[in-house]
Amino acid sequence: KSGLDPGGAWHAWGMACLKAGNLTSAREKFTRCLKPPMDLNQLNHGSRLVQDVIQYLESTVKPVLITDDDYFATLRELEATLRTRSLSLEVMCEGKIQHNSYYQECLFYLHSYGTNLAIISFYMRHDCMREALLHLLNKESPSEVFIEGIFIPSYESGKLHMLENLLETIDPGLESWGVYLIAACKYLQRKNYYHILYELQQFMKDHVRAAMTCIRFFTHGAKSYTELGGKQMWLLKIKDHLKVYLQEVSRSSGRKKMAFTFRKKMSATDVSRHINTVDLQMEVTKFLHQCESSGASQMTDSSLPTLFGNNNMKMDVACKVILEGKNIEEGFGIAFRVLQDFQLEATEVYSRVAKQLVKQQKYSEIQQLLKCVNESGVAAKNDGDNIILNCLNEFRNIPAEDLDNLIQDMDSDENKIQAYLLCHKLRSAYLVSVRQERARAVQLVQRVRQLALSSGDHVVTAICAQWL
Repeated sequence: KSGLDPGGAWHAWGMACLKAGNLTSAREKFTRCLKPPMDLNQLNHGSRLVQDVIQYLESTVKPVLITDDDYFATLRELEATLRTRSLSLEVMCEGKIQHNSYYQECLFYLHSYGTNLAIISFYMRHDCMREALLHLLNKESPSEVFIEGIFIPSYESGKLHMLENLLETIDPGLESWGVYLIAACKYLQRKNYYHILYELQQFMKDHVRAAMTCIRFFTHGAKSYTELGGKQMWLLKIKDHLKVYLQEVSRSSGRKKMAFTFRKKMSATDVSRHINTVDLQMEVTKFLHQCESSGASQMTDSSLPTLFGNNNMKMDVACKVILEGKNIEEGFGIAFRVLQDFQLEATEVYSRVAKQLVKQQKYSEIQQLLKCVNESGVAAKNDGDNIILNCLNEFRNIPAEDLDNLIQDMDSDENKIQAYLLCHKLRSAYLVSVRQERARAVQLVQRVRQLALSSGDHVVTAICAQWL
């Protein structure tokens, strides 16, 4: 008569029937106020009204249903009633509680009015993980439901191994679970739970991704190569994963259908290349660890480069190896292999090293660097000259005698003249210029004269004018 919504009244009446133990009447009352969700895969447990019903059923004392024919309930049933205080505390064979009438009542309401997440969470609360997984699979629920309803509760309660065993029991090849497992890996990566991630990747036999996680374990948080020296076991694990992957690829190459559809794939060539990178990183690690231990290390970079980074970081590794040995020659061989294996720009690396040596005032070691470059067998004609030219920007800090020695070590007269001009050694530039062929000498001397004029060097200007 008052036009109010009767839903609240029906719900209260239904709850009263539940509390009275009249399950059939309760169902009839709740049909008038409970509605199934629009989207069964939404990430919640359904309406508050449904949750209230389930909460009551799970917490209530298990009743003895007495009908006209049930006056002589057996002592065993009565004992079971007294022993069982609540549904959540029942200890049933193999954790199953399906024979409990209130358990079945919960499932009725969940299947009629609850979301898939609510059903799965109910199963998980009562140690029915297998039923939860089968429901997920049968309903083809999205991966978010798996994460929220099954995966998170499993690892938080220490039941990850139980989950893995059930996944494998239901589908030994794990193909049915591929989407869910990949989603779980992404979730763990977002949360930075890398140890659980690595354990899951090993269970999945996803060896390429497991190797990538091992790279993270090796590099993350290390401040020195002494620390990396203590983490070399991860490099061995990377190699193990990649080798196992290669074996699996070779075994499955003869089959028409390629297995492991959800596992990360990589060509045999790329895998071999990565194994080579690991071997080289092991060599770099041992060398730099030894340098740091012996106190030979001079560099104080805040970042710690490894061969698992981009090309710029790999070039940093090559520079670090050359500079941190007892002398240039000691680390040059390893650095040269890094340059060759990753096809890096060698001249740029050598120039970086030369500039660093200028800052460290190790001018004689620049000459040793040039010697190593020339003896490497792959240096172009002007590589040595270009290395010197590139580091002459720091010439103001180079003593005159060392500067002259560096320039005199250059092969090309043209490059020597360019170097002298860069350093404003105009008289030296003039002396080399006049030794060239007549036509070229005229051009060079004119250039020296022009620079002398603009810099106010009247002596060199007069010499040039006289020669011209």
